[in-house]
Amino acid sequence: MGALRLPSLASISASARSPANLRRNRNIIPSIRRYTGVFAQSTAEKEASPDTEGRALNLKSREKERAITPRSQDFNAWYLDVIANAELADYGPVRGTMVIRPYGYAIWEAIQDYLNVKFKETGHSNMYFPQFIPYSFIEKEASHVEGFSPELALVTIGGGKELEEKLVVRPTSETIVNHMFTQWIHSYRDLPLMVNQWANVTRWEMRTKPFVRTLEFLWQEGHTAHATPEEAEKEALQMIDVYTKFAYEEAAIPVLAGRKSKVETFAGASTTYTIEAMMGDRKALQAGTSHNLGQNFSRAFGTQFTDENGQRQHVWQTSWAVSTRFVGGIIMTHGDDAGLMLPPKLAPVQVIVIPIWKKDDEKAGVLNAASSVKEILKAAGIKIKIDDSDQRTPGWKFNFWEMKGVPIRIEIGPRDVLSGSVVICRRDIPGKQGKVFGVSMEPAILVGYVKNKLDEIQVSLLQTATSIRDSNIVDVSSYNELKEAISKGKWARGPWAASDEDEMRVKEETGATIRCFPFDQPQGTKTCLMTGHPAEEVAIFAKSY
Repeated sequence: MGALRLPSLASISASARSPANLRRNRNIIPSIRRYTGVFAQSTAEKEASPDTEGRALNLKSREKERAITPRSQDFNAWYLDVIANAELADYGPVRGTMVIRPYGYAIWEAIQDYLNVKFKETGHSNMYFPQFIPYSFIEKEASHVEGFSPELALVTIGGGKELEEKLVVRPTSETIVNHMFTQWIHSYRDLPLMVNQWANVTRWEMRTKPFVRTLEFLWQEGHTAHATPEEAEKEALQMIDVYTKFAYEEAAIPVLAGRKSKVETFAGASTTYTIEAMMGDRKALQAGTSHNLGQNFSRAFGTQFTDENGQRQHVWQTSWAVSTRFVGGIIMTHGDDAGLMLPPKLAPVQVIVIPIWKKDDEKAGVLNAASSVKEILKAAGIKIKIDDSDQRTPGWKFNFWEMKGVPIRIEIGPRDVLSGSVVICRRDIPGKQGKVFGVSMEPAILVGYVKNKLDEIQVSLLQTATSIRDSNIVDVSSYNELKEAISKGKWARGPWAASDEDEMRVKEETGATIRCFPFDQPQGTKTCLMTGHPAEEVAIFAKSY
């Protein structure tokens, strides 16, 4: 990829801090600014780093060798390189923030498009709540304030004057939603009340990673109120099922769905359901959650209704969310050393057409054929683009669009024009094995072939990810076996009926947490791997993001 001169974000972030800052702010995203098309350090950062010049020289030599760090060499550096080179995001000027670039945002829009339809099909309406929340609201639910206090961003001055009450910049919306629900819900006839909002959220994270964990991120958050606990439980399970189907059918990510342990349950919830995904480095990513809030918030805020018998009751509630973290999950599940690899259903560009010519008298015919192919496939609902720029060679374009994860590449040269055919290449199968010559340009044949290949790629990505996941989950029956599995980077699955204290011990000694008690449980008697007592369920343990 000779002309791709974007250095690794990981290398730059390493050289952008002094040793003292590194100890104090380990893994915080540095502030990096653009200069003439490459990432550059600010003057202050250069002064703060005694070895900046040496590292800059290393960067230059590394750029010549490879634009993207191999996954097996340094997974984190690879991830950051892909984000930069595929033009998904950039660092914002405030430490811990990111700018989502158009290509990255288009993936988020594809996620939105699917989920919006599903939310409305299940009876939810979109709306919007303010991002500024009175601090007193957060304090009303004890476990909620305890869970979120370390991450809160507070506004204390407005219009040049100190505010009478501090304002919290939205970390999540359960409190302000309940404040409004209390005003809207009076009778059982007002229930169920089911809404969703697409919004930004601010959480003052100290360990950040683009898309996965940032100071500000985008998400959807659904909030519902019900007359009975059974309705709330049904809703919470329904929404985790929506997320599970999205992960499998659209993102081609084989998540494990299940219930969180009490230790890992959302602050203020009675029960949290989750989908857990295995990334390319075998760490777990919590990709979506659905919470049964019980009556915890309705009691704190006095959210009540009059039931059919004339009695006043507190509502039963749920909340559920997925965020731009899913984009990071897609990158880390499917990407390879060539860059991003996108599932066709979420790809902003499903097919890239590369016209190839050497002589000036060949150009017009090749471009006309490329344009014809584009119109044929576009009319069939396929997201297609032509790269007809003169500034880059065909080889550079091949590498560039592979790096951006486009599922299919179509090559058209003078011989193809004469034969009325094209060359089709699959992103998920590198080299000659993924290349087919002589595919007819005749509309019915071309459309059918391309659609079939897009479907095959979607299925293949899921099968590959499932195979990797399943081969890295180890069944364990003792704590020693659990520790051994985690030390090898595996997920451990074993019977669990131990205490919260035992769960915290596992985390302290291995770095792994209970990701979930899967819905899909094995039959038969079980013995807790920690205590030796009878156990009703198996749990999944893994290190996570």
